[in-house]
Amino acid sequence: MIYQPPRPKIPECSWQRPLGLGWDNPYTVRYPSNLDDGPWHGMPLGGFGAGCIGRSPRGDFNLWHLDGGEHIFTSLPPCQFSVFEQPEHSQPMAYALCTQPPEDGKLGSWQWYPTQGKGEENSSEVSGHYYALYPRSWFTYENVFQTELTCEQFSPIWAGCYQESSYPVAVFEWTAHNPTDTPITVSIMLTWQNMVGWFTNAIKNPEVRVRDDGSPVYEYQPRWGDSTGNLNQWVVDHYRVGFVLDRVRLGDEIKEGEGQLCLATVTNPSMEVFYHGRWNPVGDGAEVWDTFATDGSLVDHQDETPAAPGEQIACAIAIRFTIRPGKTRKIPFILAWDFPVTEFKLGINYYRRYTDFFGRNGNNGWSMVRTALKHHDLWREKIESWQEPVLNQQDLPNWFKMALFNELYLLTDGGTLWTAATELDPIGQFGVLECLDYRWYESLDVRLYGSFALAMLWPKLDKAVLEAFARAIPTSDETLRIIGYNQAQAVRKIADATPHDLGAPNEHPWQQTNYTSYQDCNQWKDLASDFVLQVYRDFIFYSATDIDFLWECWSSIVKALAYLKGFDQDGDGIPENYGAPDQTFDDWRLQGVSAYCGGLWLAALESAIAIGEILTKNYPPTSPLVEVPELDSIQDTIDCYRQWLAQAMPIYQEKLWNGQYYQLDSESGSDVVMADQLCGQFYAQLLGLPDIVPPECTLSALKTVYDACFLKFHQGQLGAANGVRPDGTPEDPDATHPMEVWTGINFGLAAFLIQQGMKDEALGMTEAVVGQVYDHGLQFRTPEAITAVGTFRASHYLRAMGIWAVYLMLKNNTN
Repeated sequence: MIYQPPRPKIPECSWQRPLGLGWDNPYTVRYPSNLDDGPWHGMPLGGFGAGCIGRSPRGDFNLWHLDGGEHIFTSLPPCQFSVFEQPEHSQPMAYALCTQPPEDGKLGSWQWYPTQGKGEENSSEVSGHYYALYPRSWFTYENVFQTELTCEQFSPIWAGCYQESSYPVAVFEWTAHNPTDTPITVSIMLTWQNMVGWFTNAIKNPEVRVRDDGSPVYEYQPRWGDSTGNLNQWVVDHYRVGFVLDRVRLGDEIKEGEGQLCLATVTNPSMEVFYHGRWNPVGDGAEVWDTFATDGSLVDHQDETPAAPGEQIACAIAIRFTIRPGKTRKIPFILAWDFPVTEFKLGINYYRRYTDFFGRNGNNGWSMVRTALKHHDLWREKIESWQEPVLNQQDLPNWFKMALFNELYLLTDGGTLWTAATELDPIGQFGVLECLDYRWYESLDVRLYGSFALAMLWPKLDKAVLEAFARAIPTSDETLRIIGYNQAQAVRKIADATPHDLGAPNEHPWQQTNYTSYQDCNQWKDLASDFVLQVYRDFIFYSATDIDFLWECWSSIVKALAYLKGFDQDGDGIPENYGAPDQTFDDWRLQGVSAYCGGLWLAALESAIAIGEILTKNYPPTSPLVEVPELDSIQDTIDCYRQWLAQAMPIYQEKLWNGQYYQLDSESGSDVVMADQLCGQFYAQLLGLPDIVPPECTLSALKTVYDACFLKFHQGQLGAANGVRPDGTPEDPDATHPMEVWTGINFGLAAFLIQQGMKDEALGMTEAVVGQVYDHGLQFRTPEAITAVGTFRASHYLRAMGIWAVYLMLKNNTN
C-alpha cells in the first residue's frame, strides 16, 4: 500500500475568516497621530527577535518587521503564492492567491483569486477560509479549484524553546487532495521580490520630536526599494532547490539590512521543478505568468546579474505534479531570512539570537533552509504537543483557547529584540516594545500583567528582562528633557529610581533607559513595586530554585524601595501620589494614598521580606558576579520592611476602605470605583503572601468593580472601564483613561475574579473583550484601549498578553 500523507487537522478553536471578506465597520484609531494600518492583519511569521513577516486573510504579504523595532505595513504583490490547475481533458486555470489586485496596476497580466466560488452563476459560496492559532495559520481554498488545497504556515515556536524559537524561518506546507475521479495536474508557484538591503534606517541620526499626544517619536525611513546590487542565485542541492537572494557587499563587515533571503522547496522524480531567476516585479508580470497560466511551467531562466540603480528584480519557483483520483500530496516551501545585525543609534550594533546557531556573516540563509526542510515535521509535532493539553481542556471555551494562543503573536511582532548570548547574558538580552505608538521596550508597569505569558512559557527570557532592570536601577542620566504632559523640565533618570522602560530602538536599549518623556517617570509610585513583585513572581514560577536570580536583583530591590519610600511625605509608611499623573494610568491624577499604588507597595514589601528571608537562608551567594551585602545588613533591611509594613497596612485600610470598596485615593474626594484598585492583593495572593486587606473587603470590592465597571458600563458589552462611579456613570465624561476599556487590565481583573471564586463573571468579561478585538478588525494588533464609540488607542500592545494570567488562575482553580 502506498503511503498517503494525512490531511491537515485545523484546530476548531482557531480564529477564522472567509478569504478576502472585509469589515463593515472596523474600529478606527482614537487619535490621528496613533498608528492605524486598517484591519488586514494576519498572524506573523518568524522567530523571536529575528524579524517577522505577516500574511493577511486576503493572502498578501503585508507586514515587514525585519528591522529590529521598526514597523512597515504595505502589501508587496510580487511576494506571492500562485496555483495552476488542469484536470485531465479540461481547461486550465491559474490564480495568484491574493483577493486584492495591486492598486497601481502592476502585474496586470496576473489573475487574482476571487472572493466567491466558481460554481453556479451568482454563487454566494466563499472561496476559502483563513485560520489562525499562533504560531500556526492556514489558508483553505474552496469552490474554485477542483483540487482541495490547504496551505499551513508556521515558524518553530513552542514553550521552553530557546533555540528554534529564535529562527528567522517560515514553513509553508501545501496539501493537495484530489476528490474527483480524474487525474489533476497542479503547479504551485512562489514568487519573491529581492528586498535585501531595504530594512535599515536611511536616516542615521533621526530627529526625535514630540507628537500631539505628548509622546516622543523619531524619524524612520527604510531603504524601501533600494535594490541596487541585488542578485538572485539559483541553487540545486540534492533534492533541495531554490533561490538565494543576495546583494553585492562593499566591505567584509556585515551591516544592518545586509544578508540574504532564501526560498526553497523539494523535488523528486514524480514532480517537475521550474524557475525564473530574474524577472521585473514592477511590470505586468507576463515573464512568469504567461507560461505558468498556460501549463504551470516557467522558462528555467538563470541570471545573476546585479540590479542596476533604480531596477527591481524578483525570482520565481514552481513545482508541478499530477494527483491521481483520491490521492493526496504534500509540498513544503521554506522562506528564510538572514539579517544578522540590528543597529540602534549609529554605531551600536547587536547580533541577533539566531546567530548563536547559524553564524554571523549573513551567508547562512541556505543553511536555515536545509534545517527547516529536515526538521519542519518535528517542529510541528513540538507545537502540537505544547498546545494539546490546553486544546483538550473541555471546560475551556473555544474563543478563550483561540485568544490565549493568538495573543502570543506580539512576541514575534512587537518589534522584538533577542540578542546573541554573552558571558553576562547567557540567554541573550530580550525586549518587546510597549507598542508601536509608544516605541520603547518592556515598560515595567505594563508588563506587570503583560509579562505573564513570557514568565510562564519562556521564563529565562522574562528573567533576562528583569535582570536588565536590576542593572539599570542604580544608574543615572542627568540629561534634561521637556515633559510632554505639562512642559516641565526634568532629568531623564535619577539614580535608584526604577526606570519605566529599557530604552528605544533609536538609542541603546538596556543601556539608555526611561525613553518615554510624556511623564517624569522618576516620580512614579508604582514602578519599584512592580519590579519587586515581578522578581519574586518569576522566582516562584521557576520552581523557587533560582537563588542566583534573587541575589542578582537584591541590591536593586533595596535601592528601589528606599527611593520610593522617599515619597512618603507624612511618614505613615505609604508613599503618596501627588502632582502630575505618576503611575501606569498616566493621564489620571491620584492624590494622597491611592488604592492602586498603595496596594502594590504593601505587596512589594511582603515580597521583599520573603526574598530577604530566602537569601539569609542561602548565604553567601554562589555566583561571583553579584554584589554581596553583609548578612546583618540583609536582616536589618528585612526588619525595616516589616516595620514599614506594620505601620502602612492599617493606614491603607483606614484611609481608603469605605465599607464597599477601596476609594481611588485619600485626598481627591472622588467616589470613582477603580477597576484595578486591588492589583496588590491579587499579586500577594498569587505569590502565597499574607493578604494585604481582609478577605471580605477583597470580595466586596471585586463585586463592586464587576457591577459598576463592567455590568453598568454599556451593559457589559465592551469590558470593564478603568473607573466609573458606583452607578456606572462617568465622573468626568471627557476623561481619557477612566472611560477606556484596557484589554490587559481586563485580563488582569478577570484573573483576580477567578482567584476569588468568580469564574463565570471572569469569563463573561474576558469574552466581551476578546470579542471587541477579534470581531472588529483588531486581530494581531490588539490595542491597549477600546472606547464605547468604536475607537482604539495604542495597537500591538504588550499588556494584552495578560490573558495568560487568566489561564493560570483557571488552571490553579482546577487543580
